Amino acid sequence: MFLIVVISFSLSTVVVQMEPNVDSSYIAAVYEHNVIQASDPVIPVSRSDALRNMQKNLDIYEVQAAKAAKQDVQILVFPEAGILGFLFTTRLSIFNYLETIPDPQKESWNPCTELGKYNNTEVLQRLSCMARNHNIYLVANMGDLQPCPMMTDLSSSCPPDGHWQFNTNVVFRSDGLLVARYHKQHLYREIYFDPPPKPEIITFDTPFAGKFGLITCFDIIFYQPTIELIEKGVRQLIFPTGWLNTFPFLDSVQFQSAFSLGANVTLLAANLRKETVPITSGYKTMTGSGIYTPDSATYHHAQKGDPEEGKLLVASVPVPQWVGQNVDTEKGSVRAPKTVSSVPPSSSTFHSSVKYDPLTFVLLTETEGKVNVCNGTFCCHLQYRLIPQGDSNELYALGAFAGKHNERFFIQVCALIRCAGNDVSSCGQEVLEAESKFDFVLEGTFGTTYVYPSVLASRFVLE
Repeated sequence: MFLIVVISFSLSTVVVQMEPNVDSSYIAAVYEHNVIQASDPVIPVSRSDALRNMQKNLDIYEVQAAKAAKQDVQILVFPEAGILGFLFTTRLSIFNYLETIPDPQKESWNPCTELGKYNNTEVLQRLSCMARNHNIYLVANMGDLQPCPMMTDLSSSCPPDGHWQFNTNVVFRSDGLLVARYHKQHLYREIYFDPPPKPEIITFDTPFAGKFGLITCFDIIFYQPTIELIEKGVRQLIFPTGWLNTFPFLDSVQFQSAFSLGANVTLLAANLRKETVPITSGYKTMTGSGIYTPDSATYHHAQKGDPEEGKLLVASVPVPQWVGQNVDTEKGSVRAPKTVSSVPPSSSTFHSSVKYDPLTFVLLTETEGKVNVCNGTFCCHLQYRLIPQGDSNELYALGAFAGKHNERFFIQVCALIRCAGNDVSSCGQEVLEAESKFDFVLEGTFGTTYVYPSVLASRFVLE
């Protein structure tokens, strides 16, 4: 199967800067974790019970950190909610899982060697000692409890209970020093957390690879902080996530790879592993992690029915030399928006919903040719040659959409997809496998240089 998707987000352009060469490459690892949940995350628990549950996950982290260290890993990334779990429903139900995390930009603290400096920091101490004992930079996600400052310009954003609860990434240096703290800005169904009162752009430096930027899950869709980091010259992003797979446009490894390629950055993405996650419209899966550069991808995507077990991915990563777009189109940089050739839209268009988005489609009725399709003023153009395999009689369509995805964010999409059956009513339904192959050029009248191209083949294989 060849599912070709190009997604564009309306974000602004990137400047070009130099980044100093530290080493030619480094060893990175991400861990996809099957988080151990509280028996009932809805019910508030004592601090001791919360710690008991979190230590179960930290015990697994300890084993994985040891495995990574044996492979000379220099930086290890764990997923979003991998210590806390998820499915909390109230601020109170998660309260005793939280710790107050000092700002490393304002003070220096090594939780492993300065145990008595702060109370109720058992998770921070465990992570710090993990980094120190295995001589590794360690990135983890946890909950931060911060009191609201009184009589300041931030007082008006204080929640009614008098404190903030943040979804937080923490980074520990290889000696255990806390070097970075980032509060997730764009929350996704996390009513028990608060967005930070001011957007945060957080980076940290390493001796082996230079600068990294921090983002979390849904943040990757938006200008702040993700694109702002890139505009500031950051070429390596750390991405803990609890990504709910949304096929066919926003599957985890599909979008992770597309983002790395389109934004011309290295992405270290660590996801959770859950076969079924209940949501309002049914169930979704959490899986799909990887280490991506514009030239390569080391990734893992569990299939339906696979064991729900963790996965440690390790890869050698080149240290980026340049930042920016439109530098080298052969190396994955995004070209400037182009004007699609003035071929009129193909006849016999139809509409079909793809994960809540009403796409305009046109069928591919020949084995080769050129087709156009427009959704309003946004148009997509495909030049293709279809190569059927065996007795395959598969139906394909070119789709276009420009609008608000699931009432959350604006996208522009050009998509070549396989229809589930042999009639137009099946176009847009979920398909996991196909046999046909394509030679193609796919273009769109995108309104931005931020275009993320992806090719997803049968059973979630990246091309």
